Amino acid sequence: MDKMLRFNTISEYNAFNNTVTKHPLVSVIDFSKAAPRSGSKMYFGFYTIFLKDVKCGDLVYGRNTYDYQEGTLVFMAPGQVAGMRGNGETYQPKGFGVVFHPDLIHGTSLGRHIPDYSFFDYQSNEALHLSDREREIIMDCFSKIDHELDQAIDKHSKRLITTNIELLLANCIRFYDRQFITRDHVNSGILEKFEQLLNDFFASEKPQLIGLPSVAYCADELHLSANYFGDLVKKETGKTALEYIQAKLIDVAKERIFDTGKTVSQVAYELGFKYPQHFARLFKQQVGHTPLEYRSLN
Repeated sequence: MDKMLRFNTISEYNAFNNTVTKHPLVSVIDFSKAAPRSGSKMYFGFYTIFLKDVKCGDLVYGRNTYDYQEGTLVFMAPGQVAGMRGNGETYQPKGFGVVFHPDLIHGTSLGRHIPDYSFFDYQSNEALHLSDREREIIMDCFSKIDHELDQAIDKHSKRLITTNIELLLANCIRFYDRQFITRDHVNSGILEKFEQLLNDFFASEKPQLIGLPSVAYCADELHLSANYFGDLVKKETGKTALEYIQAKLIDVAKERIFDTGKTVSQVAYELGFKYPQHFARLFKQQVGHTPLEYRSLN
């Protein structure tokens, strides 16, 4: 899979998939109309939402390979690279997709809220797996977008198209929330592993070597994207991943503060703080007392 195909515009991608360009900035694609193709990497200069209908080929995303299941939605933001690995053989792509250029959403509600749809930065193995009913809802959203594209472009087009894309994405948020609950066999033990990761981290010399554990560091250690990891922790605990890390940090700090053989500065450095005053400020915010006050109160 050495070849890289670059798609910067919607019309380029439409041509590749034998799809008529109804609007220069957005398209709904039926991949069964595309010609058979072999595996290649693809660069996308726009937002992509792929609904895989049948099992054929492996989606390659970044350095990882993910074997698609039927009824799977994968999301990608502009600038990302993916592709299909076909082992040198040709295959007939199937399924559907919605693609839209960033220029479409500038100045719209969707443009203001697009950062909220964190699943555009999930890894492919964190894709959305749809039930039959959910797939019907997604296909209905696709149809609504396509119906609007069949209308003559006028002053209402942009708002109606972007509103329907927002409806699609709002449903995807709902379905991801369901997936966090129902796909326990995929997400099982992540919180327990997260807790153990933090325990091991603070029990080691890593804080002095690399500093405080970041959300990105923890996600990488757990083999998850930072966005998926953060959304999962928030769903399960009600706290952001950063808040969870800080709570663990404060728990460890409370124990170490009682070691009167160490100064507060020494405790701060042991926990990974570069500047003790930053530790003291966070401790006061979380506990209501400075470290020295807390030591004297107990």
